Amino acid sequence: MIADATQSGEDQDLAEIRRSVRALCEGFPGEYWRAADRDRAYPTAFVQALTEAGFLAALIPEEFGGSGLSLRAAAVIMEEIQANGCNGAACHAQMYIMNTILRHGSPAQKEKYLPRIASGALRLQAFGVTEPTSGTDTLSLRTTATRQGDKYIVNGQKIWTSRAEHSDLMLLLARTTPRDQVKKKSEGLSIFLVDMREAVGKGLTIRPIRTMMNHSTTEVFFDQLEVAAENLIGEEGQGFRYILSGMNAERILIAAECVGDAKWFIEKATGYAKERTLFNRPIGQNQGVQFPIAKAYAQMRAAELMVHEAARVYQAGGNVGAEANMAKMLAADASWAAGEACVQTFGGFGFAEEYDVERKFREARLYQVAPISTNMILSYISEHVLGMPRSY
Repeated sequence: MIADATQSGEDQDLAEIRRSVRALCEGFPGEYWRAADRDRAYPTAFVQALTEAGFLAALIPEEFGGSGLSLRAAAVIMEEIQANGCNGAACHAQMYIMNTILRHGSPAQKEKYLPRIASGALRLQAFGVTEPTSGTDTLSLRTTATRQGDKYIVNGQKIWTSRAEHSDLMLLLARTTPRDQVKKKSEGLSIFLVDMREAVGKGLTIRPIRTMMNHSTTEVFFDQLEVAAENLIGEEGQGFRYILSGMNAERILIAAECVGDAKWFIEKATGYAKERTLFNRPIGQNQGVQFPIAKAYAQMRAAELMVHEAARVYQAGGNVGAEANMAKMLAADASWAAGEACVQTFGGFGFAEEYDVERKFREARLYQVAPISTNMILSYISEHVLGMPRSY
């Protein structure tokens, strides 16, 4: 494991979290992940182990049965999972999706759901936002929820709804007021908590999407699905505002995952470069091998510091939009650069399944695109940080 250059500055609690996550991940070596990847299987045993250890309930307050940890601590958990060769994408949403309920749910909703999410009795891992026609243009989504007495009738479609087949609950964003009837384009969208155990086959259809990595993603169809009015989160029409704070937490945590991936790639590349001998010398003696790895390390450290800063601003209650977006972009770039260096260092062996490099390489590529693309982040920085005209 690459020595964490910030370790001396971490408090003892974070250091202990790192040790605990590493110990847990030792029980899920490369063979486990290769088998899951080949079979397109959900890593149930791994998710269960994280749940039982309390890691997925890190951000749920203690009063609701969670660990009540800081976002920085949660980021450490996700970073260490990735740095040890595992894949937190199988369950990371359990950590941050509940934020909408915690911040905007009613007391009854919090009491009903948060303790069971914290214990693992309920999985809330699916987030129904993106649609085929609107993509990242969330305000143009077409899924509707129409009020009829004590229920809403939902019709529409979502895509890239990951873990829907392995989640009990879904947080759903739908339009409750037509776009041409709202004063602000950010209004008219509402958040619902959908119990998929009851909904599948009764207006809800889930179809898996096969992708280049084992990501358990799906498309979801709603056809006259009935959702109880009591499952509306917060105020009708304010759903878009509610999800924004959760998205910032998501970006910080996924940025931490990318930092962990970069550390894993750099460790693998460095180790192989020291051991692999060609022309009577280790390949790591060649600057053509050294420099890409060293540059990737520098990128990783810079991204790591940005993740720490974003977590600090988030915890202080500040406007973290810029920091969260920059952390996500820089960390995604760092993990991809480290992956490139690792594959190049391994040469042909980098494409062999047994070394795990090709699997992690495929997984790391996702974060240039999701949960928000690099181009969207650059547009955000251009407009909201640098004050340039809005581009879309």
